[in-house]
Amino acid sequence: MRPEPERRIVVVYSLEPWDDVWRRNQHLVSRLLAADADLAVLFVEPPADPLHAALHGRLPRPGRGRRRVDHPVRGGNGDLEDGDVTRLRTYQPTKWWPRRLDPHGDRRRARAALRTAAHQGPVTAVWVNDISAVHALDLTDAPVLYDLTDDWLAARRSPEENARLTAAEHRLLTESRAVTACSPALVRDKGAVRPDIVLLTNGVDVGSYRGPLERPHDLATGPVALYVGTLHADRLDVDLCARTAQDLVRAGARLVLLGPDALQAEERTRLVRAGAELMGPRPHGQVPAYARSADVLVVPHVVDRFTDSLDPIKLYEYRAARRPVVATPVAGFREAGDPLVRAVPAESFPAVVVHTATSPGTSGEEAEEIPSGLPTWDSQAALMREVLGGLMRPPAARPR
Repeated sequence: MRPEPERRIVVVYSLEPWDDVWRRNQHLVSRLLAADADLAVLFVEPPADPLHAALHGRLPRPGRGRRRVDHPVRGGNGDLEDGDVTRLRTYQPTKWWPRRLDPHGDRRRARAALRTAAHQGPVTAVWVNDISAVHALDLTDAPVLYDLTDDWLAARRSPEENARLTAAEHRLLTESRAVTACSPALVRDKGAVRPDIVLLTNGVDVGSYRGPLERPHDLATGPVALYVGTLHADRLDVDLCARTAQDLVRAGARLVLLGPDALQAEERTRLVRAGAELMGPRPHGQVPAYARSADVLVVPHVVDRFTDSLDPIKLYEYRAARRPVVATPVAGFREAGDPLVRAVPAESFPAVVVHTATSPGTSGEEAEEIPSGLPTWDSQAALMREVLGGLMRPPAARPR
């Protein structure tokens, strides 16, 4: 009898938690697990920060530690399937103190995650999406993949934070066994340091946008301009949103923002007073119904070097929804080449959104077939499997 192959363990240091709002990492990881019965994943979530929560009026709590994910995975056909969820664990550490008081906290948390993964078996690869997990390079002999999804060096950060990020990114670019990036801009801009970066864009579940989808009962009545995505001032132009919301209200329409709220209290108050509706997040399986029910899908993003580095998932989801799209001229949307997508300057953005939302003929049945060239999460997961497959080789490395 042939012995069963040893299970391969991948540790994923993620920028987002594993929750109902699926992002790049969850789409890719779920498909990798569905395609490879010998693969197991420890999905390391961002640490809980009790002190930060308390200072911002939220209930402080420690990290949830290691837990089983009782969630079906997605199969190759895009439909939800009951998978072997025992092969997927999440781990959330706790960040008790800010980095200036605990400069070795990131290293300690990275080591704790590797030790936690050892409960599932020897670690065969480490997938770093959170730049703070750079210390994994020192803590294990397992090959490291750096999946680059944001140009944090272009984001607005303090000089101290920018110096930390610069040093960490340089190490990850030069010392990781392989590097993937979600956008052509990232491949180009980081190519001087790492010329062999693999372009691995985001994607969409095309099948979930096909067929009749009922209008969600909690979506505002009347014309709706809908934004889908995390609300964060690094991306979202709050002033532009407020102006657009005011103009829509005067025209008998609404600006609806659907997604996790990472805004400051003052920013949130300004939007609500302007007439915007902040709905909060919805499970990823419900998002297509909201997008297909909107009169216009909007992208009121800041246009700067940071947003130019991104590959917005909403670019593919919006196009799959086949609704009119109005965006500021940010990466992806300005080059979309789709008759339903318009990229306009911020000065004219509110007027174009109001006109599109309230014009006859923008609601009803889908305008046309979903474009055939859209990248899907299945195709992107297959590419990620090739990259990871090139890294994982015996003997498996254990944490030092």
